[in-house]
Amino acid sequence: MRVTGSQLVAEILLEHGVDTVFGYPGGTALNLYDTLYEYRDRIRHVLASHEQHAAHAADGYYRATGKTGVVFATSGPGATNLVTGIATAFMDSVPVVAITANVPDSLIGRDAFQEICITGVTMPITKHTFFVNDIKDLADALRNAFRIANSGRKGPVLVDITKDVTADIIDYKPEKPLELKPSPKFTEKEVQDVAAMINSAERPVIYFGGGVAASRAGKELNQLVETADIPATYTLMAAGIIGWENPKNLGLIGMHGSIAANKAVDRADLVIALGTRFSDRVALNPKKFAKKATKVQIDIDASEINKNVLVDYGVTADVREFLRALLPLIKKKDHKEWVSQATEWKRRSGDIKCQEAELHPSEIIHSVCDLTDKETIYVTDVGQHQMWAAQYLKHEKTENFITSGGLGTMGYGYGAAIGAQVGQPNKRVVHITGDGSFHMNLTEACTAVSNELPIITIIMNNQVLGMVYQWQTAFYGKRYSGTTPERKTNFPKLVEAFGGKGYSASTPQEFEEVFKKALEAKGPVWIDCAISREERVLPMIPAGKTVEDMIIG
Repeated sequence: MRVTGSQLVAEILLEHGVDTVFGYPGGTALNLYDTLYEYRDRIRHVLASHEQHAAHAADGYYRATGKTGVVFATSGPGATNLVTGIATAFMDSVPVVAITANVPDSLIGRDAFQEICITGVTMPITKHTFFVNDIKDLADALRNAFRIANSGRKGPVLVDITKDVTADIIDYKPEKPLELKPSPKFTEKEVQDVAAMINSAERPVIYFGGGVAASRAGKELNQLVETADIPATYTLMAAGIIGWENPKNLGLIGMHGSIAANKAVDRADLVIALGTRFSDRVALNPKKFAKKATKVQIDIDASEINKNVLVDYGVTADVREFLRALLPLIKKKDHKEWVSQATEWKRRSGDIKCQEAELHPSEIIHSVCDLTDKETIYVTDVGQHQMWAAQYLKHEKTENFITSGGLGTMGYGYGAAIGAQVGQPNKRVVHITGDGSFHMNLTEACTAVSNELPIITIIMNNQVLGMVYQWQTAFYGKRYSGTTPERKTNFPKLVEAFGGKGYSASTPQEFEEVFKKALEAKGPVWIDCAISREERVLPMIPAGKTVEDMIIG
C-alpha cells in the first residue's frame, strides 16, 4: 500500500487505537491536516484556541480515559507553545505523543520562517524525542514513540517531522503496536523483607502517589489497607484511590495536607511509600520527615529511590506487580489503637472558613458533590482552589480528579477539562478554577462552545492571585506586590459573548440554585462565585518546616 508520510502518520495512529487528536494547524503542518480531512471519519480532530491548551487537552484525555493523548502542532511558535503542556505531562508521568511538523529538510539550520529545533527545546522535558527528515525512519519513530510513552514510568514523547517527509511516498504495511518494555524485576527476598516489616509494625502508615494510579493498583492497595489495618495518606496525584468515606483514609499529605495525615506520618514506626517521590511539597524538611519511622519506598523509577528522602529499604518495581506478590504474605492485623488515634486526628480537622464571608469554598465544593454523581470528573487549575478541591471533594476514583501536580501549571484546567469531556462524553465534567488561573485559559470557551461540551466552570473569584497573596500575608508583611490585579472582568457576560451561559453566586443558596441550572445546560456554563480574599488554605506547613510548625487557623 503506497501512502504519503502524512497518511503513514494517520495509519500508525489507527494501529494504536487513536481516534482523537487535539491541535492547531499551520503552514508546515498542512499535509498532516489535509490527511486529517481525508481520515475525518476515523480520527476526530479537536481544534483548540492555543497549542498549549491542546497539549493540556491531550493530557486530560489520557487521565480520564487511560488512552494515550495525541497533539498536533505546526513549526516554530506552534511547537514552542506546546512546551508547558509537555512539561506538565512529564512532571506528572502522563503518556502524550506530540507530533510537530518542521520546515523542509533543505531549510533546516537556515533560520527559515518558523523554524525551531523543537527536539532540542523539549529534550529535558520528554522521555524521548525523534527528529524525522527521512520517510524511511517515520514508521519506526512513531511506533517507538507510543512504546516509550507507555513503558515503565509513563511520560511524553515528541516526534518532529520535516514537511517534505509528510509529502514523500512510501510503502506501508500494518503492524501491531510494539510490546512495552518489561517492568523492573524485584526479588522474592525483597517481597519477604517488606512483608516482615509490615507484619511487625505497630504504627504503620501507607503514603502513596501517582505511581499507584499509573499502575492501576487501586484494588491491591485497598486490599493491603484492609488486611493489615493500616491508615493511608496520599499525594495530589492519587486522590480517589481510597474512597472518601473509608475511615482509614487520612486525606492529603504535605504542605496543605490534613492534620491527621501529617501527624500520623510523623508518629509512625513504619512508612510504606508506594509510587511516590517524597516531593518538596510532602517532605518539606527531608531530614526530619517521618523521623521515627522505618521508611520503605517502592517505585518503578530507580532514580526516585533515595533522591529526596533517604529510605531504609528501596525496591524498584511496578507497584501493582509488587503488591500482588506481597499480599499473600501479609498477616491479618488489628491496629485498633493506632487507627483510632489517626481517626481522632481526622475528626478534629473541620472546615476552616473566613467568618466575614457569605460564601465559602468548602460550601461550594460540598454542594457540587451533593448535586452530582460519583462518576463526575473534577478538573482544576492551580492555586488555592486546587487545594480546596483536594481537601473537600468526595473523591471516589483517581481518574475523576485531574490536576497539574508536579509543574503546578496555572492555565492547565480548561484544556484538560475539554480533553476529559471529549474522552468521556457521558460523564459530567466540572472545572474548578480561580480568577487568576482562569484568565490564562478562558479563551478555550470557544472550543467548548464549538464542540457543545457541557463543562461547568466554577470560578472561585477573590479578585487576587490567592495563593501568592496568602504567602505575602503570612510571610511578607502584607506587601501585596503583583497579586491584586484589580481586574473588572464580568465572567457571565464574557461567556455569553463566547456562546455559553453564565451565572453569578454570592451565597450558598444562590450557588445551589444556579448550579442546578448549569446541570441542565447542553453547552459550557461559567459560575462566578464571589469569595473573600481573606479565605486561606489551611492547614499549612511552611516550606522547610515540619509538622511541629503547622499553621492550623
